[in-house]
Amino acid sequence: LIPTDSAIAVGNTRVNTAGTYVFADLQIAAAGSHPLKLITPQGSATVPFQVLDPLPRSGRFQGFSPNDLIYLIMPDRFANGDPSNDDPAISKGLFDPAKPRYYHGGDLQGIIEHLPYLKDLGVTALWINPLYDNVNHLNQKETYDGEGIADYHGYGAVDFYGLEEHFGTMQTFRDLVDRAHASGIKVILDMVENHTGPYHPWVDDPPLPDWFHGSVSNHLKESWQTWTLIDPHAPEAVRKSTLDGWFIDILPDLNQDQPEVARYLIQNTLWWVDMTGIDGIRQDTLPYVPRSFWRDWMAAIKRAHPQMRVVGEVFDGDPSLVSFFQGGKARFDGVDSGVDTVFDFPSYFAIRHSFANGLPIKEIPVALAHDYLYPHPEWLVTFLGLHDVERFRNEKGATVERLKLAFTYLLTTRGIPMIYYGDEIGMQGAGDPDNRRDFPSSAFTSAGRTPEQTEIFDHVRKLAHLRSTIAALRQAPLDALAETDNSFVYARGDAVIVAINNGNDPDSVDVAAHPGTWHDELGTLSDLSSTGKELRLTMPPHTAAILVRTKTR
Repeated sequence: LIPTDSAIAVGNTRVNTAGTYVFADLQIAAAGSHPLKLITPQGSATVPFQVLDPLPRSGRFQGFSPNDLIYLIMPDRFANGDPSNDDPAISKGLFDPAKPRYYHGGDLQGIIEHLPYLKDLGVTALWINPLYDNVNHLNQKETYDGEGIADYHGYGAVDFYGLEEHFGTMQTFRDLVDRAHASGIKVILDMVENHTGPYHPWVDDPPLPDWFHGSVSNHLKESWQTWTLIDPHAPEAVRKSTLDGWFIDILPDLNQDQPEVARYLIQNTLWWVDMTGIDGIRQDTLPYVPRSFWRDWMAAIKRAHPQMRVVGEVFDGDPSLVSFFQGGKARFDGVDSGVDTVFDFPSYFAIRHSFANGLPIKEIPVALAHDYLYPHPEWLVTFLGLHDVERFRNEKGATVERLKLAFTYLLTTRGIPMIYYGDEIGMQGAGDPDNRRDFPSSAFTSAGRTPEQTEIFDHVRKLAHLRSTIAALRQAPLDALAETDNSFVYARGDAVIVAINNGNDPDSVDVAAHPGTWHDELGTLSDLSSTGKELRLTMPPHTAAILVRTKTR
């Protein structure tokens, strides 16, 4: 491998045994077109190589924080802004909106066109599911009722540097990031470092013998024993199957302990960040990758963009397990992963049990009681639904009233709240793929929403507005004031009290309150006055109050 001009210097070069892959260290100088010449015993070829100027940093790579409200979008199911990419020639036959596991036409242009809707709702950050190029034919390795599926969800990468043609182009994505930033909305991109899709070219021709953990014909199956990863006494064989096993027995598990794999993944991450100007990353399947890799991966991101933030998926209801994977503290393995935060799955389960299923609300403060396990509980990403679970409204006992109570808690508790597309209008749906129905196009406007959709949307928008204007709801410590089987009352600092009655009967509680007049922003309670002693809060069933201290004595 030799350069064709002096702007590029080729250093150490390695060729794999099969002669199908070249690993080369390049020193890059000026931006521009700098083709490389590849010479083999069979001949030579010139390879295009383009170096781009870095994107301006201003307004990009911003990170996210407890000041944000995140909104999760599955691109294929949100909005169709460009019908020309519904059924591309290169992957024809995968588009059929009548089939839940085919492409439905949603794309990046559709998100661009509905940024005003998101802005009106109060969203300040978008989480977008993976945009990697996926296989151009039906995935016959994952079948349902004897039929293959389209990898519309984005998690079956066949090219980590390609953008799925059903969603648009890299330029469309850059336009989306720029327009979102112009609207005051950040962008968080979903990434997957644990595995490839089953049809990735590496599967049949791995760049190195140990590129994957095993092969198609000889590999461990994922055992899902995540507890072994936090237990210093766990059986090594079970731990190994958890770290090295192939998801659903078909997703090739990458070997991040192989230095070339680690470098490839780190460089690929930085490429997506630097090419697009995104602000954060959602990392899929966080526990199933060695923590030493996350340490190095995070260090590389922070060196390049110190403000960037990462949230990792640890799908478990046990806070002792979930907290283990948040960075900020070295664990028994001596590793601090550096990962900024994780999703608050323990609180998610408590929210579903209490609000959707009508169980005692005590599960909520019990989840909060484990905050001491986390280095930074205030950074946990909280949610009541996402793309891997059935919709809130599909739960037994879930009503509009209960959904509104769940949103009230979500947008007033500690952490960074996240909304799954459509939950703000009460979309229904069972498990995958029914939980990924198309967003109804009529609901993008107030005139097109049903009365029920309007009731929920207006409530969420009001909560988002309160959260954006009352700093305590974003930044102040959370202190529990009272709890019964039906009610939970908590303070955010000394100027906000939130009271929720999840029961079927009225409930009264006495809580300590700073002196002043307390005004309920939700209109459930009349103004209350405190002389610095207790306030009695009498809450009707299935209601909430957000009391803000307006005057002090």
